[in-house]
Amino acid sequence: QVQLVESGGGLVQAGGSLRLSCAASGRTFSDYAVGWFRQAPGKELEFVAAIGWGGTTTFYADSVKDRFTISRNDAKNTAYLQMNSLKSGDTAVYLCAADRLELSESDGTYDYWGQGTQVTVSS
Repeated sequence: QVQLVESGGGLVQAGGSLRLSCAASGRTFSDYAVGWFRQAPGKELEFVAAIGWGGTTTFYADSVKDRFTISRNDAKNTAYLQMNSLKSGDTAVYLCAADRLELSESDGTYDYWGQGTQVTVSS
């Protein structure tokens, strides 16, 4: 199995940027598709972005399209989420997830999850 650890969260003003990292260990990271999800207080888990094997396929939730960019560096066993033009509505715990077989917007697809990193956007 693969272990995932997120980092890079914090407090930022609206309009600012953050880059989240998802560091993997335990298995060959390039064998896994990676998704980012977020959960705001009192709300359900929400899909943010996903990236396939080799990084050639990516897709995004409409709410973050053109503001967020997902990427991966398999040599560093790390996936990233670059977040620009942040809004107060982006405040949430951000979690990365990985799966060997599927690339999906559905959280039920992913077998492995990190603990999450808090992102707070002040208006």
